[in-house]
Amino acid sequence: MRESLIKLRYRLWPDHVIGELLSKRWTETMVPILFLLITVVFLNSNIENFISVSSVIDTIRQSGELGFVVLAMAIVLMAGGIDLSVGSMFALCTLCALYFIQLLKWPVPAAILATLLFGGLLGSINGILIGYFRLRAFLTTLITLIIYRSAFDMLTLVYLVDITAAASETPTWDWIGSGEALGLPVQGWVFAAVAIFGHIFITRARTGWHISAIGGSRRAAYNAGINVEWVIALTYIASGVLTACAAVFFAARLANAGSDTGRGMEVTILTAAVLGGIRLGGGRGSVTKAILGLLIVILITDGLLRMAVPGGPSKVVLGCILLLAAIIDIRWYKNRGKLIQEVYVSPTYLKMPPAPSTAVDSGNAYAVNDRLRDVYSIGVGQVESPEDVILDDADHLYCGSRHGDILRFFPPDYKQMEVYAHIGGQTLGMAFDASNNLCVCVGGMGLYRVSPERKVEKLTDETNRTLGSIIDDSRLRLADDLDIAPDGRIFFSEATIRYEMHDWHTDALEGRGSGRIICYDPNTKRTHTVISNLIFPNGICVTNDGQSILFAETWGCTIKRYWFDGPKKGQLETLIPNLPGHPDNINRASDGNYWCGVIGMRSPVFDLVMRKPAFRTRMVKQLPEDEWFSPNLNTGCVIKFNDKGEVLESLWDLHGVNHPMITSMREHKGHLFLGGLSNNRIGRHKLEGADPTFMQYKTTRRESGHG
Repeated sequence: MRESLIKLRYRLWPDHVIGELLSKRWTETMVPILFLLITVVFLNSNIENFISVSSVIDTIRQSGELGFVVLAMAIVLMAGGIDLSVGSMFALCTLCALYFIQLLKWPVPAAILATLLFGGLLGSINGILIGYFRLRAFLTTLITLIIYRSAFDMLTLVYLVDITAAASETPTWDWIGSGEALGLPVQGWVFAAVAIFGHIFITRARTGWHISAIGGSRRAAYNAGINVEWVIALTYIASGVLTACAAVFFAARLANAGSDTGRGMEVTILTAAVLGGIRLGGGRGSVTKAILGLLIVILITDGLLRMAVPGGPSKVVLGCILLLAAIIDIRWYKNRGKLIQEVYVSPTYLKMPPAPSTAVDSGNAYAVNDRLRDVYSIGVGQVESPEDVILDDADHLYCGSRHGDILRFFPPDYKQMEVYAHIGGQTLGMAFDASNNLCVCVGGMGLYRVSPERKVEKLTDETNRTLGSIIDDSRLRLADDLDIAPDGRIFFSEATIRYEMHDWHTDALEGRGSGRIICYDPNTKRTHTVISNLIFPNGICVTNDGQSILFAETWGCTIKRYWFDGPKKGQLETLIPNLPGHPDNINRASDGNYWCGVIGMRSPVFDLVMRKPAFRTRMVKQLPEDEWFSPNLNTGCVIKFNDKGEVLESLWDLHGVNHPMITSMREHKGHLFLGGLSNNRIGRHKLEGADPTFMQYKTTRRESGHG
């Protein structure tokens, strides 16, 4: 009963959901959203008619003016800088716009363009000093704040009286300041358009990515080839232009400027940016966060004003909110990663039957032997991580490497080698299609194809997203092994949707069904998921009948069969329910049976631990990663089985000298070629009584030479 309750608890209660939610980038936005809701509820309960049509329109109008400055500050902060001069730039640009419109009587478009250029010029001074001369952003913008404010004070003494006396009589200018379109202020529409453009720019444009990269690590961005000086200067130029936009609307609405114009604005703007979740340290931020912070500050300011709070205490409140936001920014983002690390790994209950005996005197097909002790070694020290091996009918031997290359060895002794193609990721499963293309699964990258002319082409790196999935499972994290059906469809396994390739042992520790089988159709170029919730699926092999595939569940220690065609189409069955070890790649044998690599033997301790999810959870939280329990992967073995699921024989490298970890094997012309993810060689074993003409892939290529 206790075991049934534990199994039911881990099946129904989704422990992993919390970690997956926290790992989503949008959860960072939940803090300002929650703060915004609290602000609205508090002010609405304490101020009569706080939420009304007129107040909403007034909020939109204020957002349309201050919003440009908040976006300006957000862009600078995302690049790891700060701009304290926005208030002084705002004042100067306001005076500039009024001077062009009301004194010089320029046309409205020309005056607006000149004001934007003037704002860009002011911002470029900060950009050059900080970007190219590498001055401190805080100190530099503090100095320009003083200089710009002093210039504004001097200019107001000269021009303010004339500007006030010469009011504008241009309807267009008045409409920009106080007009409406479809019932909403003009400022709101323009700001919405700029915000949408800013979102696309930051999230989709190359320069937007460069801004985030520089904010995350300026040195790393420089080493990656990004023009750091120019991008930083560009952020300050953008800050000046956006601040000038706000000044244009402000000048058009009030038609005047006072000595306090823009004074203290930098505190308000900085508070809005930080409240929205824009990181003070750079690297993180978005337009949405900036808008949320802006709304919070506007609502608080408006609420304090309607509650008759004087200007001094109002600034104190904003300063306290800024301090609180800074504390949250530092503490939350510092500890969020630790929290995710503690709750993301979510072990579940996995019980397997007792492992079959492999003892010498067991009398079964699993009995240990040393038949792989004296295999011929190929490429010793020349290859690293040949996870899968494959041969064509010209006897060329191909394998992948951890350096992102596909290597090719030349018969008959396989001592000479060349780089056949470079893909860039760890090449795992491989198969030839009917056109002699070498199709490969690449860990972290997806499904690729190498033509006979060695042209590398990506076939797919995504599939359909599962409805209700919290994490984005449309991206392929760990495409593992593949085989090709008679009609050209490519079936391949993705071992896990939760972890990258280097975290495979964490997926093993969870024991959760996070893998799937995927199908890519080269005729329609469509990819879709065939089977989900598999425990580290691996080893795809199309059966001899051409209507089904075999695949291994590595941590489940089973081999299953799925019919993709024929009278049993869509059916899934367990062919071998209980193996003594962890199965990997599966390939056809010359006698109509199948070979399967076993990467390691099960241990009673690990089987017991998999029935103790609470123990594994405590282990993950309290011990470093290199001290976690992990599957035993140091004994190489190959088994042969038939369509009925009967294991016929096994081949062992008992002492683990040549092939301690066998992840794949290929039978070719009477020999069995062995690959291993952690090995530095390929093995070739002579099979007694095997068909000396058998080739899994009968291509038409007849290459010679070394390319």
